Amino acid sequence: MTGAGLPLVRLLQLASPTLPVGAYTYSQGLEWAVEDGGIDDEDGVGRWIGDQLEWNLAGFEAPLLARAMTAWRNGDEATLLRLNEDFLASRETAELRAETVQMGYSLRRLLTDLPAFADDPAAVARLGRCEEIAYPVAWGAAAAQWQVAAADALAAYLWAWLENQVMAAVKCVPLGQSAGQRLLAMLGERVPALVAEALELAESGWSNFAPGLAIASSRHETLYTRLFRS
Repeated sequence: MTGAGLPLVRLLQLASPTLPVGAYTYSQGLEWAVEDGGIDDEDGVGRWIGDQLEWNLAGFEAPLLARAMTAWRNGDEATLLRLNEDFLASRETAELRAETVQMGYSLRRLLTDLPAFADDPAAVARLGRCEEIAYPVAWGAAAAQWQVAAADALAAYLWAWLENQVMAAVKCVPLGQSAGQRLLAMLGERVPALVAEALELAESGWSNFAPGLAIASSRHETLYTRLFRS
């Protein structure tokens, strides 16, 4: 496959749950919210994930990802490094910071073995200049290197996060598989509009203010029994 088709295939690979970065081991505080009794059904899961999707992912992580893609394509390493530091600083708990660093590290190692990176020493070196690389920065570098359009990349990134959160809920609430698919269908309808907003959002307007997430994540750190790492 050549032309416009190959970036799509690469994007599907990046967004696949089989990408070996350990995303399935994290719930981002959802497990604690369930254990605490705040979430116990399909509607509660939909509200929790939907709020995170809109106020955290689309308001900060997605526009940062788009900006990182632009910086990568322009060879703007100073901006790339700044965005990486900004994202690491935005992680409000030890678990959330460890999550993005671990996933970023795993993705960077993987990329050095994949097409368009393995045969481009300059790209590999650029990735290596982030001592601790945040996951969305590494992911954005891959999407940019593989010539994926920004809007498509953001939609896939949000979808991959959404899918992982729903699957975490299916396991820990627990919910049935049909409930999970209903949630994906319902929440997925919001993705196109959120992508459009993220692409237009000025950096001065970026915000990941989500105190409920920070509380859930910090409480999860001391949860006695758990399935997930965050």
